[in-house]
Amino acid sequence: MKKLKERWEITSNLQLIIIFIVFAITGSSSVYVAKPFLVWIGLQKEVFPTTWWGTALYWLLRILLIFPFYQILLVLYGWLFGQFKFFWNFEKKMLNRMGLGFLLK
Repeated sequence: MKKLKERWEITSNLQLIIIFIVFAITGSSSVYVAKPFLVWIGLQKEVFPTTWWGTALYWLLRILLIFPFYQILLVLYGWLFGQFKFFWNFEKKMLNRMGLGFLLK
């Protein structure tokens, strides 16, 4: 825990617990939100062919949608839990490492 606190420049155990809670809520929420969004844009599972590639395509689209939802919800939940600065810096660092840093400019 001490190394993680030093790496993330966190001062208290409470702050670390809040950060873990935000990560957990964000992961669950982004997965939950992706399905209704696909239905809303008309890409529910029944639209895809019943072959193996139809199912694979549906899941690929759903997983690809989870990524942007996760990014947005991470910063939003971080703000709600009073850790906006940490999660905004975390988000910038993550996008830069993925080669998507241009999105923040």
